[in-house]
Amino acid sequence: MIGWYFNLLAIIAPRIAGRQGFYLFCTPQGAPLKDHQRQFLDTAEQSSFKFNNYTIRVYQWGNGPTRILFLHGWQSHTFRWKNYIDAFPKDEYTIYAFDAPAHGQSEGKYLNLPVYSQVIEKFLESVKPFHTVVGHSLGSFAMLYTLYRLKNKLAPQQLIMTASPGEVSEFVQYYQSVLGLSKRAVSAIRQSFVSEIDYLPEYYSAKKFVEHITVPGLIIHDEQDAEAPYHHAVGIHQSWKNSMLINTSGLGHNLRSPSVVRHVVDFVQLTNCELLED
Repeated sequence: MIGWYFNLLAIIAPRIAGRQGFYLFCTPQGAPLKDHQRQFLDTAEQSSFKFNNYTIRVYQWGNGPTRILFLHGWQSHTFRWKNYIDAFPKDEYTIYAFDAPAHGQSEGKYLNLPVYSQVIEKFLESVKPFHTVVGHSLGSFAMLYTLYRLKNKLAPQQLIMTASPGEVSEFVQYYQSVLGLSKRAVSAIRQSFVSEIDYLPEYYSAKKFVEHITVPGLIIHDEQDAEAPYHHAVGIHQSWKNSMLINTSGLGHNLRSPSVVRHVVDFVQLTNCELLED
């Protein structure tokens, strides 16, 4: 019925259909925090900052000299990093994370790649420098776009990208398929991409973004990822000259297994030791 509504509206009022369709595309439907999730998040030192009149919730664990930032994905929040956060000694690392707009305990109604990127930029400017940024899914994609947009300004010493999408255009195609949108409705929504965020969906390409990234990176991706196809990880790795690719099998999109956590911790600790020796 949603698709039928947009298909009809695209005939009567295409601009309205395009704008409403764009904002529906940017509206997360995440579940409220559960009690055990709040209990873990309450173990952090919490703060906030303002972005577009919305309050963004920030979490901090530890007080070590090495700073790590975790960025969650679409319809997720900071709790998804619990196993990773628990794995780092808090006397050696200071761990930061924040809930993206319209996610977790942050305010807001919408989220898209440019908005997430702007929030990342504002946070990195206020709390720097970072040794490592670890992203999952949209968080990975948003960090890649941020460094591309800022020409590597505010770059950490290394990146870890897990389950990163490759092309925004694929999400639009999925959106079209699920809702049964007509060509007229999709055209109206695509034009709203330009009016709202300046570019068509095809502009947002992870493979293009990483061509300009010079810091070392680790890419972790599951071969059976149904939400972010594995072939994008291969393309990102090929375009990112200073990267390592670890492929998993059967872990899906979430990548929360102990083996993945170990890969992340080992990569951070190994490179941190190398920096201390230098």
